[in-house]
Amino acid sequence: MSTSPLTEPTPTVRAASPARSADAADVTLAARDSARPGLRGPRLPARLRTARTRHTLIPWAIGLLAALVSAAGSGNASYWGDEAASVMSAERSIPNLFALLGNIDAVHGSYYLFLHFWTGLVGTGEFAVRLPSAVAVGVAAAGTVMLGRQLLGGRAAIVAGLLFAVIPQVTMMGQEARSYAFGMAAAVWLTNWLVALVRRRDLSPRTWALFGVAVAACLYLFLYLALLALVHVAVFVAFKPGARMWRAWARSLVLAAVLAAPVVVFGLAQRGQIGFLARRNYATLESALVGQWFGSAFFAVAAWALIVVGLVAAVRSGWRAALVLGVWVIAPTALLFLGNALVTPMYNLRYVAFCTPAVALLMGFGVTALAALVRRRRREGGATGWMLPALAILTVASLAAPVYLAQRGPYGKDGGSDLRQVADAIERNASPGDAVVFAEDIKPSQKPRLSIDLYPDRFAGLTDVALVTPFTARDQLWDVVRPLPEAAPALLEHNTVWAVEREGRSLEDIAELQRLGFYPQQMIQVNRSVIYRMVRTPPELP
Repeated sequence: MSTSPLTEPTPTVRAASPARSADAADVTLAARDSARPGLRGPRLPARLRTARTRHTLIPWAIGLLAALVSAAGSGNASYWGDEAASVMSAERSIPNLFALLGNIDAVHGSYYLFLHFWTGLVGTGEFAVRLPSAVAVGVAAAGTVMLGRQLLGGRAAIVAGLLFAVIPQVTMMGQEARSYAFGMAAAVWLTNWLVALVRRRDLSPRTWALFGVAVAACLYLFLYLALLALVHVAVFVAFKPGARMWRAWARSLVLAAVLAAPVVVFGLAQRGQIGFLARRNYATLESALVGQWFGSAFFAVAAWALIVVGLVAAVRSGWRAALVLGVWVIAPTALLFLGNALVTPMYNLRYVAFCTPAVALLMGFGVTALAALVRRRRREGGATGWMLPALAILTVASLAAPVYLAQRGPYGKDGGSDLRQVADAIERNASPGDAVVFAEDIKPSQKPRLSIDLYPDRFAGLTDVALVTPFTARDQLWDVVRPLPEAAPALLEHNTVWAVEREGRSLEDIAELQRLGFYPQQMIQVNRSVIYRMVRTPPELP
């Protein structure tokens, strides 16, 4: 029977896997020899030093590649409603931001605070604001490789890191001004740390106290990372480290709970803000199998096939990796579905983005298992050992390409958000002294009004006649506006009004403007928005 790669405290490659490469063997020897007093520093053979350096750099090289994949074209798409919440929160003063978090979005407070300082440095352009998410994807990819080395062996880890970079949910979160990419990185590195602690049976109180602080920090970043506890239980069950380790972990969780109590309390108090989930009906089989990670049916079929192969191969070679990764892929979604059905709406496709490292690891192990099977039948090895995994990676990337390109189109967010394009059209066509009004009979995250909040420079010189209180002067997310009939006196001070409406919606605003003596002179179709130029035309003389 083959030995699991998780049996010993030091990472090794499974006996059932293809033979370990010379590089990996060199790294093992280098690590062993460097621990001997006579082989430190310059006396270490150059070949071993090179191998060890390469071993260290590979995860971060893959992380850099993943960050570049996510960053490429990330400024193309307009902001959408959720990103508007991020940017508009970041633009507030610190006192106003904390006042806002006392009412809503406390669970995103850490990210908003970070973004406040980041946008102060780089501005609020889409690429600049989304760039930290791409960097977080890179950090998550490096962590995926590192965790893969601990659980599956070096080759599967590298394949998994490369596959992680092209998973559609990853490339989406990598160009999203939200905290989900940070959640991916936090989840995989926290799990890396736990696996390392358990494997070496580390009982240091200081280390476990730091681990508890890290868990609390993760909860401040994204409260749903509490679901990682299910995965970490699986780590303990898989490794059987003993009662003392269980107690050390339990104490760290108590510390984490105490430190994270404020965000937990505020999150529970503000749980009504996700009540919209009940109307969206996200908790469907299609969401679980396709939408939450894979974006398209074609990609999902290939991904699930590799996941199943990887899971079977992991079970056959040693059940530890299969247990940890299987729980990570299945349990958070299952628990959210159960809570969604029995307690309160709580499932959203993005809430389980932190499971993508496990998805990539099982896919990567599936690729290497299939490649090993083919090589055994052909009796091939050596340099050809990477040809089949490389072909598989390219195939998976080609399946992801249509989704990737759609994400990076000008209307790649929220089914066609066109907030920037609306602002650009207004800037090109309006004149100083004109008025502007926006349709308000739409859910807040899709209101055309967000275009003036996100791109105010495009509206310079125009009068927002319906505005009562701007968001920066409130402890809530959005502006306070008056109904259009109440804005009539202000409207009548202008000869031209630009009305931004949603295509296919009621044109009550246009009818109201006509009652006030404005007539449509121009219509500009953007994407899902329509802009009307309304003018007051004096009666024609006979």
